[in-house]
Amino acid sequence: MVVVLAQEPGTDKLADNGQVEMLLVKAMPTDGGRSRMKPWTAGIALTAALVLTSAACGAAGDPGGDGAGRDGLTIGVLLPETETSRYETFDRPLIEQAVKEQCGDCTVRYGNAENDVQIQHRQMNAMLSQGVDVLILDPVQEVYLRGLITEAAEMDVPVVSYDRVAQGPISGYVSFDSEAIGVLQGEGLLDGLGSRADGAQVVRVEGPLWNPDHVAVSMLEQTGARVSRTYVASGWTPENAYAIMAGAIADQGVDKIDAVWAANDALAAGVISALKSARRGPLPPVSGQDADLSAVQRIVSGEQYMTIYKPYRLQADAAVDMALALVRGESLRSIATGRISTDTARNVPSVELEPALVTVDTIKQTVIRDGMYTVSEICTPKYRPACEKAGLID
Repeated sequence: MVVVLAQEPGTDKLADNGQVEMLLVKAMPTDGGRSRMKPWTAGIALTAALVLTSAACGAAGDPGGDGAGRDGLTIGVLLPETETSRYETFDRPLIEQAVKEQCGDCTVRYGNAENDVQIQHRQMNAMLSQGVDVLILDPVQEVYLRGLITEAAEMDVPVVSYDRVAQGPISGYVSFDSEAIGVLQGEGLLDGLGSRADGAQVVRVEGPLWNPDHVAVSMLEQTGARVSRTYVASGWTPENAYAIMAGAIADQGVDKIDAVWAANDALAAGVISALKSARRGPLPPVSGQDADLSAVQRIVSGEQYMTIYKPYRLQADAAVDMALALVRGESLRSIATGRISTDTARNVPSVELEPALVTVDTIKQTVIRDGMYTVSEICTPKYRPACEKAGLID
């Protein structure tokens, strides 16, 4: 029996596929001690910061127990936010599927921090108290959970850092090659600019945790283009990007912006809305990242020039492979393809996957070929004429 415990995004409704149980987390012991907490059945839980939803694969465990399979492992999964669609649409279900396929009697305990470091801290604290065997962690901020990661190491609970490198004694790291992502975004914008690259003014719109990408910026500058201004949004939302872009248009003039380097597709959506509101036409090349369905549709229609496709299934599979190997005491030699070092960890086994550039000419060879989206999902009636022109449908 497969038990999926989840709260449907944006509702107070619990979704299940058989048996539904919600873990309500009690307050932490004031003496700092660790004790296993018991869940109890609940219809609706509204304490967002103190609630963990669980997805169990295989045995559901003894009634009134901690929800783990009798002989299985408990895998904690902590993701950072829902502002970008990837985490709930791809990462979470793909991780849960990989666990189900690789460990039939394992249990997944899940938490999403909604971009709040304090919520994620409480979620991780609760998982350690409840006795997870291994953690897959995508931190809201890399530094904030360092103390808990150290505590996890002392408890022999391996932590696999997922997508972002968490500070502390992590046991593994799975992500995409961040330098390659920046280079692909720069190359995509240069391709979109074409002969207009020399002297082009590029506005860069980044999100939280932004790190300067010197390699990609240098590549732009070698062609004569330059980043005229970099803005950092406080969150990964179109609304934040819209406000930033409206300010950039007021500062520089809508016709002086030759391209926009948007860090992801949610920010790209806000950028494009602001440009359209300012009656900019034709739109300048706009980059993105994550290959959201709406972004792929904007690319088909010509509003967004490119995005970065990251095969999330490969990332989820690698993270689960690594987590299970670590907790079972197995070698990572056949899993890890490299090693990384941080200020707080040395020679950490790592998997850094290759991203791919998506333009209107490569949609078939990337997101459609890999089954991320079907042609019918992309080519809704609104986009059918553009899809025909792009050769996606006859």
